[in-house]
Amino acid sequence: MDIKRPDPDELLRKVQDEETRRTRAKLKIFFGMAPGVGKTFAMLQDAQDRLDEGLDVVIGVVETHGRAETQALTAGLSTLPTRTLPYRGMELQEFDLQGAIQRKPRLILMDELAHTNVQGSIHGKRWQDVWDLLDAGIDVYTTVNVQHIESLKDVVAQITGVIVRESIPDTILQRADELELVDLPPEELIQRLKEGKVYVPDQARHAIERFFRKGNLLALRELALRRTADHVDADMRRYMSNEGIARTWAVNERLLVCISPAPESARLIRATQRLAERIKAPWLAAYVETGRLRHSGKDRDQIEEHLRLVERLGGETVVLQGDLTLAEDLVRVAVARNVTRILVGKPGGPSWLHLVRSSLVERLVRICGSIDVMVIARDRDIESPADRHVPNRPRNFPPLLHFLWALLVVALVTTLGLVLQMRRFELADIVMVYVLGILMVGARYGRWPTVAASVLSLGAFDFFFVAPLYSFRVTDPKHLGTFAVMLLVGVVIGNLTERIRAQIRLARVREQRTLALFKLSAELTKCGGSAAMVDSAIRSVASQFQSRASILLPNAEGRLSFQGDDALGFTDEEMAAAQWVFDHHEAAGLGTDTLPGAKALNLPLKGSRGTIGVMAIQPEGQPRWTEPDQRHLLEAFANQTALALERAILGEKGAVAQQRADLEQLRNALLSSVSHDLRAPLGNILEAANALLATEKTSNHLELAESIHDEAQQLQRLVNNLLEVTHLESGRVEVKKAPVPLEQLSRAALERCTRLLKGRDIKVDFPPGLPPVPMDLVLMEQVIVNLLENAAHFSPADQPIELRAWATDRAITLAVIDHGKGLPEGLEEKIFEKLVRADNPHGRAGAGLGLTICKGIVEAHGGWIQGNNRPQGGAQFLVSLPLERPPSEYR
Repeated sequence: MDIKRPDPDELLRKVQDEETRRTRAKLKIFFGMAPGVGKTFAMLQDAQDRLDEGLDVVIGVVETHGRAETQALTAGLSTLPTRTLPYRGMELQEFDLQGAIQRKPRLILMDELAHTNVQGSIHGKRWQDVWDLLDAGIDVYTTVNVQHIESLKDVVAQITGVIVRESIPDTILQRADELELVDLPPEELIQRLKEGKVYVPDQARHAIERFFRKGNLLALRELALRRTADHVDADMRRYMSNEGIARTWAVNERLLVCISPAPESARLIRATQRLAERIKAPWLAAYVETGRLRHSGKDRDQIEEHLRLVERLGGETVVLQGDLTLAEDLVRVAVARNVTRILVGKPGGPSWLHLVRSSLVERLVRICGSIDVMVIARDRDIESPADRHVPNRPRNFPPLLHFLWALLVVALVTTLGLVLQMRRFELADIVMVYVLGILMVGARYGRWPTVAASVLSLGAFDFFFVAPLYSFRVTDPKHLGTFAVMLLVGVVIGNLTERIRAQIRLARVREQRTLALFKLSAELTKCGGSAAMVDSAIRSVASQFQSRASILLPNAEGRLSFQGDDALGFTDEEMAAAQWVFDHHEAAGLGTDTLPGAKALNLPLKGSRGTIGVMAIQPEGQPRWTEPDQRHLLEAFANQTALALERAILGEKGAVAQQRADLEQLRNALLSSVSHDLRAPLGNILEAANALLATEKTSNHLELAESIHDEAQQLQRLVNNLLEVTHLESGRVEVKKAPVPLEQLSRAALERCTRLLKGRDIKVDFPPGLPPVPMDLVLMEQVIVNLLENAAHFSPADQPIELRAWATDRAITLAVIDHGKGLPEGLEEKIFEKLVRADNPHGRAGAGLGLTICKGIVEAHGGWIQGNNRPQGGAQFLVSLPLERPPSEYR
């Protein structure tokens, strides 16, 4: 049943959206629950079908991981040239976005959508490259796993215990024109892992023990299926909207409950939640503000309480400004949201009332079409006696003055009718004059004064114009029809004018809401930074809601503090309430069920990456946000402020980061220049010191020469370290790997440290049969030298320094151990950062660069380095380097 004429603006928007979707580049995502389900294989199969159709299909990025069957599907597909980018001494191949756009194929394959690009690429993430390709009009096929979706990261981490670092925003999944689920039962995926079809055996065993447990895979599979179902549901609703299908398709259960200020609405909400939980269906609660009835303050509080109850129980709230009847508005929402069941309360009141007018249930049943209507029994214990007899009675009955004006209009019309009668006008003309008077009353005063004017007009017409005159007795039956028409016209006019007045009020509310949001958006847009934005938001909220407002943002420790002046005079208890809102991401304080004794209402400022702060609003007098539409407007203010603030803060952080990067680049350039300039004179000083040591014989002269030599050597090490750091950070260090035995590495390092370690007990404990390690001997010698110098400086001279090593199937680990005081607590990770130093009780500390160089060189080899304290005292530094094959294969 058509319940509303199509809106031309809505139709135009649909046509424009459909045209945009039809002409834009297509994005198809092959979606899976985990690595190894066959996403790349399915993508290549589909690409081969498109190639057979004559499309220009190219490979941008495809990771076959050495699988022969996947590699075979790349046959016939041309691959775009890649870019070579330096990274920590290595050269890596990355996707060439500019080359792809210049080539402009019809379809490009981009595997692993969540991939992080190498530093120096145009974008930091591959999904950003894909977005640019789509903007350039190129269709894209890509792959992604469910754990990489930004909104599901916390859920995946809770299920698997693994924090996924790479993610894609949900918006790119919503942008997808097609989402194809590539599914595989968990048992088959685990079997593929064991057979080495996903990872190499050692990695596969580790993966099965952690991420690929059957329980994890079942949960990830459900997440992937649900996300795919959501995408399909959105496509279906879009199709229904575009095709003008005004009925629901019950492909998935979805419940809608209608709520009102009546106390039994709470029971309705709980019944809906229980049913939704039982059938595993989403549900929403709708409150329709018709504008016909003015609710008291108590009723507004009741509505707000019901809406909060819905949110606490996990439902979605919808507040509507009704345009039609209540039943028609509910059905319109149900059709738009593809609702399958509408839940309403059982009608109350006396039985005779249903003979006069139909109940909401009856009206819903007549127009709901294929939607089921479920009636929930009323709990009579919570009804008041008045509710049992007069349901939905109007609040704020029209004032007596309106009825007096209606009486005056009828008197004036009667006087005019008498004048017309003296001029021999027909009774029909006089009846039209009365109808005009009724219309005037209806346009000005609403329904009930109009009905009263109709009854008074009927009586006056009978008394003054119908024979016998000046009597209410009717002798001619034909006048009864005139009386009925006059009364009916009055009732119809009253209802129509009341509806028009209600719609005018609702339109005015909408206009004010839109204007308020527009003004806020304009004010925030004009602001030049987060501080100005905070001040603008506070002024807008204070002006719109007649209240005082403040915004609190977190510091580095996550504790809230006021931005600007503390306009609300917060006590410790009020600050605790605001902190609770920030920590729990829920509203609390005045007018809520959480901390209702607070003086202010605290709303979380939710950005795209979580809660960024709290907006505190303290009313001046009676709060203006007690009505649902005003509360939603306030929340809209908070959300819009949060998004604008988030963008401003991110922009400021980006500017600071860029400034730091520029300063770091300038400092590195300066260090490199100064270091180069210092190397030549330092070399001359060392040569002169060596000459003095060789020629001087007196003890004083020898001591001075040794002092010159040692200090110059220390300064030369500092200069070399500065140069090494600048080379590492610029990516100019080239790693030339060759198999090197550990004994050769340790001998070379100890020879370089002969003077420094003179008199020290050095213990080398290498088990026999250690395999040679692929490494750059010169660079790794520098690592061991730095670690030995570090051990010598931070341990007593009478304590030994140990070198130990051991091997696994995948790596070999070298340990440098001292017997000093160990690493200060909290510096185990920071000690590898540039210019971080620990206090040295045994002498002068270094410049804080040696360990930074060690970490850069080791990571350039694909290994890792870490420092920790030994239980028996002292510190140890572990260096792990990967092996090309297990040690057993070297024997």
